[in-house]
Amino acid sequence: MPQIPDFIAPTRHTEPADALAQVQRIYQQQISHLRDAMQRFVSGETPAAPVRAFYPFVRVHTTTVARADSKLAYGFVEGPGRYETTLTRPDLFSDYYQEQFRLLRKSHGVELEVGTSAHPIPIHFSFAEHDHVEGQLGPERRMLMRDLFDLPDLAAMDDGIANGTHQHRPGEAQPLSLFTAPRVDYSLHRLRHYTGTAPEWFQNFVLFTNYQFYIDEFVRLGHAEMAKPDSEYIAFIEPGNVVTRRVGLAAEPGDELGAQPPRLPQMPAYHLVRQDHSGTTMVNIGVGPANAKTITDHIAVLRPHAWMMLGHCAGLRNTQQLGDYVLAHAYVREDHVLDEDLPLWVPIPALSEIQVALEQAVADVTRMGRDELKRIMRTGTVASTDNRNWELLPDNTPQRRFSQSRAVALDMESATIAANGFRFRVPYGTLLCVSDKPLHGEIKLPGMANHFYRERVDQHLRIGMRAIEILRSGGVQRLHSRKLRSFAEVAFQ
Repeated sequence: MPQIPDFIAPTRHTEPADALAQVQRIYQQQISHLRDAMQRFVSGETPAAPVRAFYPFVRVHTTTVARADSKLAYGFVEGPGRYETTLTRPDLFSDYYQEQFRLLRKSHGVELEVGTSAHPIPIHFSFAEHDHVEGQLGPERRMLMRDLFDLPDLAAMDDGIANGTHQHRPGEAQPLSLFTAPRVDYSLHRLRHYTGTAPEWFQNFVLFTNYQFYIDEFVRLGHAEMAKPDSEYIAFIEPGNVVTRRVGLAAEPGDELGAQPPRLPQMPAYHLVRQDHSGTTMVNIGVGPANAKTITDHIAVLRPHAWMMLGHCAGLRNTQQLGDYVLAHAYVREDHVLDEDLPLWVPIPALSEIQVALEQAVADVTRMGRDELKRIMRTGTVASTDNRNWELLPDNTPQRRFSQSRAVALDMESATIAANGFRFRVPYGTLLCVSDKPLHGEIKLPGMANHFYRERVDQHLRIGMRAIEILRSGGVQRLHSRKLRSFAEVAFQ
């Protein structure tokens, strides 16, 4: 028989805070059981039987289609039935979980049932932030570990719920959340690997870029904010979890563990932190739609309020000038990385709240009136391709397609980021800057590029930061549009 913790029977709650406390109690009991067993295993002790622990769950039962009237696009189930989801890291998601519990109670008035699920916690997902215990084991002990502890099961962490392809079997509960606990844990571990920072530092507004110039400017801005005693931000985080606190604030436990990595991770992340996590995270995703899909697949489990792409593009119209902005209101998807998850016949709509905020931010930062903006910003279709050298293809077929689609700009990442935002119900937007015009003989040259970057990067970044300020002040509830919700949608935001 497996070694498992003492069973904690399901409990029912009418107070969201009580339900959250029970989730925390179960999770901590289960994780402690795994960590203690693993520590003994590393020290040389071999358990007499396999060691297992399980995720907590939350469940609701409804018997009617009636629900409280709400302007929100989430926070309710579609009709009578049993709905549940497994939960993980209630320390990280405490505010999020409590808010989802509150909305379920408000919408349906039903009790929240919390208990221990039958879904095992993989041993890799039990390690604390700075644990590296598996690296201390020899090859034989690592093989034995596979027999004694549960390993990640990819069948338990696919994206069928988010993709709209999940079919619950007769007698099985319907999902409450887009992501199961193992899927969330998988992404939390991937985020550490790809970005070099802990998931705890990620903020609810995310900017993506494909150029290091933007990151350099964001770092400069972050340190400048930390030098202001009255800044709205409390910390700036760099890869390696290097923490700079705002002047006048004392260091917190764990800050000393941060260390600059010997080399940057694949997609380094930087975080300008507000107390309520409504600050700004910026990630350099590098080049290509594969990176764009990878990082958004994982950041999505953190349920941010919005993500936006600030990058460079090829201008496709002769009337555009280098340095002009492009506000995407439609996307041509020739990136191919999401074709299996999100068919090409699915439209990716522009979200009015994001569009308005970006346009207003351009006006605010450039100090131009609406008529003047038309000289430096064009709203239109952005085409994204997975072929960086599309210009070299024979017979001008890409050019013909781009012309037929009315595209005004071309890049490699924006459509992927927007499409994954649509897929994962994360509000999205794109503001690009024209850095070359290959169809019109203006290709990037080193001297010209350096001048262009100096002239535009600072302004472009400040526009993105201003757009976040506008979205935050307008109320984040307005961001989560019904455009992003399907017929039978999960209740969790």
